[in-house]
Amino acid sequence: MNYATFLEKNKIFAQISESAESLGLETYVIGGFVRDIFLKRPSKDIDVVCVGSGIKLAREVAKRLGDAKVTVFKNFGTAMINAGEWEVEFVGARRESYNRDSRKPIVEDGTLQDDQNRRDFTINAMALSLNKENFGDLIDPFDGMEDLRDMTMKTPLDPGITFSDDPLRMMRAIRFASQLSFDIEPDTFAAISENTHRIRIVSKERIADELNKIILSKTPSYGFKLLFHSGLLKEIFPEMTNLHGVEVRNGKRHKDNFFHTLQVLDNVSEVSDDLWLRWAAILHDIAKPQTKRFHPKAGWTFHGHEDLGGRMVPKIFRKMKLPLNDNMKFVQKLVRLHLRPIALVKETITDSALRRLLFEAGDDLESLMKLCRADITSKNDKKVKQYLSNFDEVERKLEDVEARDQVRNFQPPVTGEQIMEFFDLKPSRTVGEIKDAIKDAVLEGRIRNDHEEAWALMKELGLEKGLTPKSE
Repeated sequence: MNYATFLEKNKIFAQISESAESLGLETYVIGGFVRDIFLKRPSKDIDVVCVGSGIKLAREVAKRLGDAKVTVFKNFGTAMINAGEWEVEFVGARRESYNRDSRKPIVEDGTLQDDQNRRDFTINAMALSLNKENFGDLIDPFDGMEDLRDMTMKTPLDPGITFSDDPLRMMRAIRFASQLSFDIEPDTFAAISENTHRIRIVSKERIADELNKIILSKTPSYGFKLLFHSGLLKEIFPEMTNLHGVEVRNGKRHKDNFFHTLQVLDNVSEVSDDLWLRWAAILHDIAKPQTKRFHPKAGWTFHGHEDLGGRMVPKIFRKMKLPLNDNMKFVQKLVRLHLRPIALVKETITDSALRRLLFEAGDDLESLMKLCRADITSKNDKKVKQYLSNFDEVERKLEDVEARDQVRNFQPPVTGEQIMEFFDLKPSRTVGEIKDAIKDAVLEGRIRNDHEEAWALMKELGLEKGLTPKSE
C-alpha cells in the first residue's frame, strides 16, 4: 500500500525526503505517527529513522527549513527539530541487545529491519518510506495493520524476550490497550504475567509516568484490570491489590473494595480529566483493609478509614515517586474528607458542621462533591437517586451557610502577629491556642467572621490565661 498522497499534505516530509536524497540516506517515518494515521488520532510527534546518521540528516533538514534549531543528544545518537507545530526526532537505524540487570540497551548501527525488530509492538513497527523511488510505501513486516484492524496489542518478536529485555514495555502494552481500547494478544499477555518480577529493574518514575497515562485514559478501570490480572499491579501498587476480595461471616459480606474503587474511578473520569482527582478516587478507600472489623450485630465496618487513608497518601506518593507538592495535599484532603458530605444530610445537622466542611474543603469543595457523587456505586437505581438527591440538599445547605457567613477559605480575623504584639509575646503554643480558639468561635457561630468581635474575644481569652496587654 502507498500513502504518498497523505505525506504530500505536509511539506516537512518532502523536505526530509530531499535532504535524505542529497545525503544518500535510506529514510523512513516510523512508529507512533504512522500508527496514528490509521487510527485517525491527532499526532504532532514525528519519528524519522535513517540507515546512517540521524544527526547528520537533522542538520541537513534544518538548513532547508531556514536554519531551524537542531537539538542534538549525542549520547543517544538522536536529534530533534521543532518545525512549526511539528516536533521531528531523527535517529539512525539500530539493533539492540540487553544485559539481564538493565533495561538500557547495547546499541549498534543496523538496518531498517533491525530497527523494526527492536520496536515494542507491531502497531508501532510500521514505517512509511521517504525515499524517492518508493515514497509513501508502507513497510509492515509484522502485519501491524492487521493488528490495528483487530484492535490487538502484540509484540513483533518473542514477547517473553521483549518484556524481559525491557520490562517497561509491559506497562506500555497495558497503557496502549487502555488508551486505545485494544485487547492484548493471549501469548503477549501470558508473557507479561510470566515477567512481572522484571518490573523491579525499572525506575519508579518511569512506572509512575505510564500508570498516570493509564489513569488518564477514557475508561481507566480497563487498564487497572489488566494490571491486576497480569500480576503487575501487585508489584507496583500492592496497597491497591489489598483492596481485592470479599469476606463472609455469619452470612454477612462486604463489597469488593477493589472493584468498587475502579467503578468510582470510572465515575470520576466521566466528569473530570483531572489526574489528581482521579488519584483521589483510587485512594479514597485505600485504608479499608487495615480498618476492617466484624461486629455480630453491625456486620462489617471500616471506621476511620478516611483518616488513616489520608495519612497513607504521602507515604504512597513518596514510594511511587509521585510529586510531594500541592497535588499530593489535594489528594490527601479529598481522601480525608470524602465521607463528610453524606453525614451532613440529616435535618439536625448544625451550621457549625457545615462551616467546618466549607473551611476545610475550601476551593476544593466542588472536586470533593464530584468524588462523593462518584462514590455511589449501588446497583439499586432507587438508592442511587436518593443518595444523589441527598448530595443536592447538602450542596444547597453549604451554599446557604457560605452566603451568610463567608467562611470558605477564610483567614482568622486576628493574626498570630497581632496576638503577639498585643500581649507582648514571642511565638509560642499560647499564641496558637488563642488563634485556634478564635477560629473555632467563628466556625461554631459564637462570633461573626468580623475583626471587632474577634478582637474582643482575643482580649477575653488572654485575660483567662493571665496575660497582660502591652497596650490598648
